[in-house]
Amino acid sequence: MTQVKAPARVVVLISGSGSNLQAIIDQQEAGTINIEICAVISNKDGVKGLARAHNHGISTRILNHKQFDSRESFDKALRETIDEYTPDLVVLAGFMRILTPEFTKHYLGRMFNIHPSLLPKYQGLHTHQRAIDAGDKEHGVTVHFVTAELDGGPNIIQARVPVMEGDTAEELAARVLVQEHKIYPQAVGWFADGRVKMVDGKALVDGNPVTF
Repeated sequence: MTQVKAPARVVVLISGSGSNLQAIIDQQEAGTINIEICAVISNKDGVKGLARAHNHGISTRILNHKQFDSRESFDKALRETIDEYTPDLVVLAGFMRILTPEFTKHYLGRMFNIHPSLLPKYQGLHTHQRAIDAGDKEHGVTVHFVTAELDGGPNIIQARVPVMEGDTAEELAARVLVQEHKIYPQAVGWFADGRVKMVDGKALVDGNPVTF
């Protein structure tokens, strides 16, 4: 008899609308990725992502970073809250916090982020406008492992979109977002199936180093 693998336990961190969270929830409920979202944690109250989680019966927690006197104390409380759920994977889905090295080390190799650029291009903010200003012909999105370097962990998967003549940052962002909703659930599903791992600072998919 073939043994069915238990779903990977996932905790998702958000700060806003949670559209990537919704994409992952949809794939979980469709049965296309073998995960269980155990909790959604937000550093802001009243955001749409929390309502999305409630609508699907997912446990939510709010940890307001403004109630902590330092980044270190917030990250410590956040880590303790996450670990209550014993996750296999922590997913940053629009979580607008710079994390301390101690925090990222704790989840090294089991924390993902999605960033709206073709990393290592355009780490940080305003990526769409920066791509337009640079005259780039293509732009995109990257899912990567999280390390202490901001948007600097090893890349797992990318999707590319054309930059059209006359594009605004908003138009380009909308085109990128469509691809975000495709590749983030895909990467999470790969992790759940044991297909993606971080080894010696590199991302491996099916045992092969990821190169772009």
